[in-house]
Amino acid sequence: MSRFLDADGRETHPPLAVTIPARSCGKSCRNRPLFGRTAVAATRKVIITCAVTGAIHTPTMSPYLPITPEQIATSAVEAAEAGAAILHLHARDPQTGCPTPSAEVFLEFLPQIKSRTDAIINITTGGGHNMTVDQRLAAPLRLQPEMCSCNMGSMNFGLFPAIEKFSNWQHPWETQYLERTRDFIFKNTFADIETILEKLGRGCGTRFEFECYDIGHLYNLAHFVDRGLAKPPFFVQSIFGILGGIGCDVENLLHMRRIADKLFGRDYVWSILAAGRHQTNFVTTGAIMGGNVRVGLEDNLYLGKGELAKSNADQVRKIRGILAELSLEIATPNEVRQILALKGARQVAF
Repeated sequence: MSRFLDADGRETHPPLAVTIPARSCGKSCRNRPLFGRTAVAATRKVIITCAVTGAIHTPTMSPYLPITPEQIATSAVEAAEAGAAILHLHARDPQTGCPTPSAEVFLEFLPQIKSRTDAIINITTGGGHNMTVDQRLAAPLRLQPEMCSCNMGSMNFGLFPAIEKFSNWQHPWETQYLERTRDFIFKNTFADIETILEKLGRGCGTRFEFECYDIGHLYNLAHFVDRGLAKPPFFVQSIFGILGGIGCDVENLLHMRRIADKLFGRDYVWSILAAGRHQTNFVTTGAIMGGNVRVGLEDNLYLGKGELAKSNADQVRKIRGILAELSLEIATPNEVRQILALKGARQVAF
């Protein structure tokens, strides 16, 4: 039986959980507790995740992209104060802004964030496209956070079209980094995913934001569920609009949900993110459908057409306002800890 903890790691009451008959949907969908999307929808509370800096955008693209540890910490705390319950975090070289897997750089901002907010800290295992799996895992294994992302399949991940949109690059690495994605596979093999789930999940008690960029990634997750390497409730992040992944069409949003329902029944918590200009309308549609939302400067640099977001908090406040207009409340970090069965902030290594 799962244990449910608050921010300090103390055992507390579980979220709504009732057993219902599984749908007729094959091996991955069994009689399990009613978690996630249905439970959240019943209380009309939405989880807001904020992806603070990422590894997609480069310094030339926006003066507001957090680069230094102090900038990342400040921007993350502001996003939490605006309503984000989960903070998804990457690290960057403080001098150049290039994505880095360095645990030492993470340690320059994670303790600051933890001391200033009770938001859930979620560290990337995707890193950047110039990193090996061992490099991507180095910081998470050392820091043992409550959550990490886990990319659910290998894919093309094209960032190169951005080269034509900018000039006067601040750093030589930027165009090289983007151009390299023209002939690049973002590697997440079954062996890679198994390593992440074994070492971080079983080894550290970390739970995952399962990042699914296409329908096949949902089936990959179901494979690991059937093997017992992924345990419910699953936090499934459906990602739309990356060149190489599923596109930003409402039909795709509906299809993603239908397949996730079929594979995971009532055992998953559904969240949506969309890249670039599709962010607001797509995550709003997802919220209306009963999903949770992710925003942040990793996914989109803009607040509106032609208007750069000056902070992550700007995007969080915007989506929170939209949710309020839809009569949807937001979930607090401690509520999310219960919903996702997290180990608690006292159980991390930073």
